[in-house]
Amino acid sequence: MSLPAGTVTLLFSDIEGSTRLLQQLADDYGAVEAEHRRIMRESCTGAGGYEIDRQGDAFFFSFTRTRDGVAAAVSAQRALATNDWPDGVELKVRMGLHTGEPSVGDEGYLGLDVVRAARIGAAAHGGQILVSETTKALLGPSAELKEVGEYTLKDMDHPERLYQVVVDGLPNAFPEPRTTAPVPVEPGRESELLERINDYVERSLAQAFEGPAELTPREAVKAVLEAPSSKERHVAGERSRTATAQSLIYLFFILAFGLVGLAWVIKILFF
Repeated sequence: MSLPAGTVTLLFSDIEGSTRLLQQLADDYGAVEAEHRRIMRESCTGAGGYEIDRQGDAFFFSFTRTRDGVAAAVSAQRALATNDWPDGVELKVRMGLHTGEPSVGDEGYLGLDVVRAARIGAAAHGGQILVSETTKALLGPSAELKEVGEYTLKDMDHPERLYQVVVDGLPNAFPEPRTTAPVPVEPGRESELLERINDYVERSLAQAFEGPAELTPREAVKAVLEAPSSKERHVAGERSRTATAQSLIYLFFILAFGLVGLAWVIKILFF
């Protein structure tokens, strides 16, 4: 099979708690797992996906179009949720998607994009679909996504911002992604964090200053920074009043001496 090269969307999935299900169902697990394989294959290949690999209950598919990959994941989750499983079993599958440009080798896809997609799938919970920021960007603004947050995935050097695909009629509340690695503020990223904070502040100030003047965000920030504080305004007011009083006193003495001088001139000239 010739795999599509270039930009592809990779989907990884596996059954949550498969060992527990095997213990619970014993010999019936084989039929459940076969039904799971049927649903995944029909949903993904029906959306134009390529089955790259399968290990046990874990699948690896690729798609040439990002929307097709997400549509396949949504279709599979709907089918899995509505299927009549034996013994009241709830079979939940976690799924993760990432879009990149992996290398194509003799054994399939290679590269960090494959690892990233696999880690995103492993970070999801049963019934949940997580996507990377790259996949989210290619889906466009019309996609129903919920930002989950930024997490450091296993074997990844840099944090990954994750998004959850919102599916109507299916659960959308899940715990934190299955990674406990905190997001460090790496050296060199402090300026990035500062820029994000500044952008947020500028947006907030722009909204606060909306009106006829239509200030830009930077003009709004400048206006706030240059505006005197309440203490400065109080001090300035006191200084203004003091200067006004001093000016009045000076004017009084000038007028008084002027009148006295005028009186002496009149006395000398006429008396």
